[in-house]
Amino acid sequence: MVIDPVARSTDGESVRIAKDVLCAGAAAKICLPDGPEEYARALARRGHRRPVVIGDDRALLRAVALLHKERDLAQVALAVVPVGAPGAVALSRALGVPTDAVAAARAVLDGTEHSLDLLTDDSDGIVLGGLDIPCGRRLPRQREGGDEAAYEAVPGAGPGADIRAGHRAAWWAPLVRKARTALSRLAAAAGAHGGRCSRTAGHRLRVEADGVVLADLDRPVRWVSVTPGDGDDGTGLAEVVVHWQEAEPPVRARARAVTVSGTDFRYRADVVVGGPVRTRTWTVHPDAWRLTLPHD
Repeated sequence: MVIDPVARSTDGESVRIAKDVLCAGAAAKICLPDGPEEYARALARRGHRRPVVIGDDRALLRAVALLHKERDLAQVALAVVPVGAPGAVALSRALGVPTDAVAAARAVLDGTEHSLDLLTDDSDGIVLGGLDIPCGRRLPRQREGGDEAAYEAVPGAGPGADIRAGHRAAWWAPLVRKARTALSRLAAAAGAHGGRCSRTAGHRLRVEADGVVLADLDRPVRWVSVTPGDGDDGTGLAEVVVHWQEAEPPVRARARAVTVSGTDFRYRADVVVGGPVRTRTWTVHPDAWRLTLPHD
């Protein structure tokens, strides 16, 4: 059991509740890392124990990234008890994890493992829930402690938006849609004070899905999103959506590899902002990691 220091400082009561429920239901080793190095050591010394992360989305991403770096991610079933403000645990909620401390702890004890797809980029970054390239918008700057400055997002879309319509949904898919819609609305509201994006402004990007050009530099795009599958559809493909500046339907495609290139652009991968870069390729890894979720 790895308890993130931010969770301990922001909501010690939820941490205590989760710890009590988990310790009452199973033998547990409690680790209280104070920084990234201690966090990495705690995971590396897990032995045959199943790692349980108590913390926000950044703590979950940190654990997945460390296990991915060790090339041990596929062999480990992760569990998480989300602790933090609603916006700080939106990714966990979108993945199907309860955000109530008691319910999440019980899911750790009694839940089932679900295989999920993963996106990695050519700098070895990871994406669990979704990738977005907003057009000409103020992206959040990282702050100490995991908070972010507000940024502007497209209403009804944005970070982690659920654009995987048309495939057979898992039992928790309605919850995922609600969580992602709520997240994008919150993000849009948070950024409203920073000014509106011009209707004529946009990114001139070239977007390729498995080599097929979806958008090119001669036509600005409003917003691009890439979302990995949930592992249940069995395709091992990501959903790519290109939104145009004009009021016309977006272009949608499924692909194993997505390359975006153009003038320096930033992107938001889950809760992490990357860039500026001129080109980046993301590749889908089917069933790359496992997460413990509640029973049906």
